[in-house]
Amino acid sequence: MIRFEKIGKEYKQHVVIREMDLTIHKGELVVLIGPSGCGKTTLLKMVNRLIEPTSGDIFIQGENIKDKDVIELRRNIGYVIQQTGLFPHMTIEENIQIVPQLQKMAPDEMRRRTLAMMEMVGLDPEEYLYRYPSQLSGGQQQRIGVARAFATDPEIILMDEPFSALDPITRGQLQDELSELQGQLHKTILFVTHDMDEAVKIADRICIMNQGQILQYGTPEEVLKNPVDGFVSDFVGRNRIWNNPALIKAQDIMLTEPITTSGEHSLLQAIEIMRQNRVDSLLVVNHHKQLKGIITARMIQQAADHQLHVKEAMRTHYVSVALEDSIVDLLQVLKQNDVSVIPVLGAEQRLEGIITTSSLVTTLGTRLIDM
Repeated sequence: MIRFEKIGKEYKQHVVIREMDLTIHKGELVVLIGPSGCGKTTLLKMVNRLIEPTSGDIFIQGENIKDKDVIELRRNIGYVIQQTGLFPHMTIEENIQIVPQLQKMAPDEMRRRTLAMMEMVGLDPEEYLYRYPSQLSGGQQQRIGVARAFATDPEIILMDEPFSALDPITRGQLQDELSELQGQLHKTILFVTHDMDEAVKIADRICIMNQGQILQYGTPEEVLKNPVDGFVSDFVGRNRIWNNPALIKAQDIMLTEPITTSGEHSLLQAIEIMRQNRVDSLLVVNHHKQLKGIITARMIQQAADHQLHVKEAMRTHYVSVALEDSIVDLLQVLKQNDVSVIPVLGAEQRLEGIITTSSLVTTLGTRLIDM
């Protein structure tokens, strides 16, 4: 959707952007983040040519923006800034309708779009359309800024620290509303922030910048789990992922070498395996490592004949989690089921690891001590 090719920007002797390559896919919300002066806002403003690059090219849907009329380009890109940019002498209705009027949208359609935008941002048209910006709170003004950016249904929305001046409660509400809108509309959004919590909360992908260069570009989960270097690790925050438990997956905390047995072993052999490994249960797998059941020491003790095969005495109904299930899902499974061992399964029921209540407590306890 948006492609930067060897983009550079210099002011006299100062290099702001250094031959940067970046691709933003259609329908994704990409957050640009980094320390002050890293070039994130400069990069954003190059998309609608508020700033012209010194070198390189920017393509939107395969078309070089140098070849487009700059006014037409800007009219087809939504833009939301920190100060809302609302015209104080215009009513809310007039502010929302600025670009639709410039595009000569039919009055009936413009009215329909205006009402739809007010509904989208959760403001009653009858109560707010004929007010002036000074009569609205900061959060309400920013909602109008968002409504105006979406008014012509553009494919691309640029958002330059739109929520940074708001109080924490309002800011959190607007972040939630933006995420909900994006889930419905799937716009291509480039969002600048200096707040890593905000980035993790709303982004499909995060682009971490420093000194005019991209240090890491990936999903929030990739960035939090696998920072590329010490700078990114320090910038992200070494324990930040534990503030976002939905990003912590079973595969991140499981024990990768569970003690297993074959269904063809006898119960006596199973007891010996337990004794040698100091465990009280075994996971029963076939030669493809597919989980078939669970056998416990108590089940063996209750069996009338210890010469039976494990497959004849094992429990075939068990709870499990998938590799990609989050720690939130895992805790829910523990809450709903009285179990001490939870198998972690991959494709085709293949056993990948286990999570025990003791290993989970140890993991969480270690993280809390580190924080």
